[in-house]
Amino acid sequence: MKLKLLIIVFLCFIKSFSQEKDLNYFLEKAQKNSPLITDLKNQINSASFDSLIYRATRKPQISGNLYANYAPVINEFGYDTAISNGQTVSGLVGINQRILGKNQNKSQSETFKLIKDALVLNKKIAQKDLNRTIIAQYITASASAEQIIYNQNIDLLLKKEAAILRKLTQNSVYKQTDYLIFNASVKQQELLVLQLKQQYQNDLTFLNYLSGETDTTFVNLKKPEIVLKNSRNLDKIIFLKQFEVDSLKIKNQNKLIDNAYKPAISLLGDAGYMSSFAYLPYKNFGFSFGLGVSVPIYDGNQRTLQHKKNEMALATNLAYKNNFNRQYQQQLQLLRQKLNQAAVVEIQLQSQLVVTEALIEANKKLLVTGDAQITEYVIAVGNLISIQNAISQNNSNKLQIINEINYWSFNE
Repeated sequence: MKLKLLIIVFLCFIKSFSQEKDLNYFLEKAQKNSPLITDLKNQINSASFDSLIYRATRKPQISGNLYANYAPVINEFGYDTAISNGQTVSGLVGINQRILGKNQNKSQSETFKLIKDALVLNKKIAQKDLNRTIIAQYITASASAEQIIYNQNIDLLLKKEAAILRKLTQNSVYKQTDYLIFNASVKQQELLVLQLKQQYQNDLTFLNYLSGETDTTFVNLKKPEIVLKNSRNLDKIIFLKQFEVDSLKIKNQNKLIDNAYKPAISLLGDAGYMSSFAYLPYKNFGFSFGLGVSVPIYDGNQRTLQHKKNEMALATNLAYKNNFNRQYQQQLQLLRQKLNQAAVVEIQLQSQLVVTEALIEANKKLLVTGDAQITEYVIAVGNLISIQNAISQNNSNKLQIINEINYWSFNE
C-alpha cells in the first residue's frame, strides 16, 4: 500500500514538473492582470459617459426654487417698502433651454470623440508595450532552458568518457594527471549546468512577475514561435496615429474658440407663486417667459492670441511627427541590419560547430585506443560548449530583434 502511495506521489511530481506553458498563456495573463490596461478601459468607458452628460446638458434644465423674505419696519426704521415690499414669498419652477447652433454641437461632440480616440490609442500602445516586455522575457527564459538541455547532454557525454578514461588510467594507458584534468572538466560542467538551472528559475520567476502569475510551479516553456510579420505602411502604424489625433485636437480647439464668440441664446421661463401679500395674495399665481441673448463685443483680442497659440502647437506637433518619421526609419534599418548580422554569425557558428563535433568524434575514438591527448580533448569539449552556447545566444538575440521589429512595424 505504501509503495502504491509513493508511486502516485512520484507520478504527480513528474506531471507537475513536466507541465508546459506557451507564450500565449503569459500574454493573456499579463493583459488580464495589468492595472494600467484596466485603468485605460475604464477611462474609455468614462469618456462615453462624458458625451452622454453633455447631451443631457443640451436638454431643458428645470429647477424648483422657494424663496421667503420679511423686511420689518420698526418705529419707522426699515427698508423702503416700495423696494422690499415688506415681505415676499415665491415658489417657482424654472426652465432654461440654451439654443446651440449645429456647428457648436458638432464641435463639442468631436471633442469627446477625440478624447476617446486618444484613450483607445493609449490602450493599444500599452498593450503593445506589455506584450513586447513579456515576449522578450519569454525568449530569455526559453534560451536558458535550451542551454540547460544541451549542457546536460554534454555533462552526460563527459561522464561517460570519464568512466572510460578511468578504466584506461587504471590499466596505465593514461596518466593519473590526465584523468584528473578530464575529471576537473566534468566537475566544471556540472557547476555550469547548476548555474544554468538557477538562471532559468530566476528568468521564469521574473516572467511570472511581469505577467502577474501567482503559480510558482517549476514548468517547462514551449519553444517560442516568433516570426517576422509583414510591415505596414508608415502612415498606418499606430504610433503616427498619436500625432494625427493631437493635430485634430488642436484644430477642434480652434473651432471651440470661434464658437465661444458666437451669440448665446437661451429661452427662459418659470411658473408658480410669487407674492408680497400687499394685494390679493391668493391670486398671485402665474408664469413668465423670456429670451436671453449674450453677444461678445470685446475681450482684449484674446481670440486672435488663442489661435496663434494653437498655430504654434500645430507646428510643434508637426516637428515631433517629422522627427519620429526619421528616427522610425533609422531604427527599423538598424534592427534589420542587426538581423542580417545575426544570420551571418549563425552561418559561421554552424560551420565551426561541424568542425568541432568532428574533432570530438575523432578524439572519442582515439580515447578508446589510448592515443588521445587529454588536454586537446578537454580544449575541444570546451570549444564545443562555447560554440553551442554562442549559437543559443545568437538565436535568442535574433528572436529579440524580430520582437522589436514586430513591435515598431505591426499594430497588434
